[in-house]
Amino acid sequence: MIELRPFSSLGGDNHGWLDAKHHFSFANYHDPKRVHWGNLRVWNDDTIAPNTGFPPHPHRDMEIITYVRKGAITHKDSLGNVGRTEAGDVQVMSAGTGVTHSEYNLEAEETQIFQIWIIPTRNGEQPAWGAKPFPKNDRAGQFVTLASGYSDDKDALPIRTDAKVVGATLKAGETAQYRIGADRRAYLVPATGAIEIDGVRVNARDGAAIEKLDVIAITAIEDSEIVLVDAA
Repeated sequence: MIELRPFSSLGGDNHGWLDAKHHFSFANYHDPKRVHWGNLRVWNDDTIAPNTGFPPHPHRDMEIITYVRKGAITHKDSLGNVGRTEAGDVQVMSAGTGVTHSEYNLEAEETQIFQIWIIPTRNGEQPAWGAKPFPKNDRAGQFVTLASGYSDDKDALPIRTDAKVVGATLKAGETAQYRIGADRRAYLVPATGAIEIDGVRVNARDGAAIEKLDVIAITAIEDSEIVLVDAA
C-alpha cells in the first residue's frame, strides 16, 4: 500500500548544468516498474546551475507543473507569456495542442525544482500557462491545493486532468491527514525534512507511492515541506 522509493534508487544523470533525478522513466532512464503512477507520468527532481537552463523546446498534450524549491525559474513561451517563479511558488503549463517554451535559471544561485507531468483527460484545447505564489505559512500544519483539475478548488492553478497537486509544511511532531480515496493513488515527496506514514519513514527527496488507502496520516519527524499528487 506504501512503496518507498529512496532518493538513492532514482534514475537520472548529471549534465553539469543540470543534475536531474527521475522518480519515473524519463530520457535515458527506463524502469518498467516505474513508468507512471495512475495518470502521473513524470516527477523530476532538477538542480539547475546559475545562468543556465532548458532552451526552447515543444510539448503537447501534457499538464506540466513546476514546484520551485530553491531559487527561481524564468519561463518564456510561444504564447508570449513571460514569468519568474520563486521558491515556494508554482507554475502550470497546459501544453494542449502544442506550445514551445524555455525555462532558465537567471539567478546567481542554483535553482531546485520538482517538475511534475500529469497526463490530461481533456485534449484538443489551446495551450495555457499560469503561475501563483503559495506562501509556506498558509500551508502550515495542513494541506493546501496548489493545482487542480476540479472546479471547486477555486484558489488552485487549473489543470486539465483528473488529479490535483497539494502541499503542506509540518513542524517536527505535527501530523496532517489527507483523504486520497481507496480507488485512487497518491505520490508523495518531502522537499525537505523527514516524515512517517503508517510506520514508513520517508526522507527528503524520497518518493512514496501510495494506493488502496482511503486516508493517510503524515507525521513530521523533522520540520518538513511536502508535495503530493493525488492521481486517478
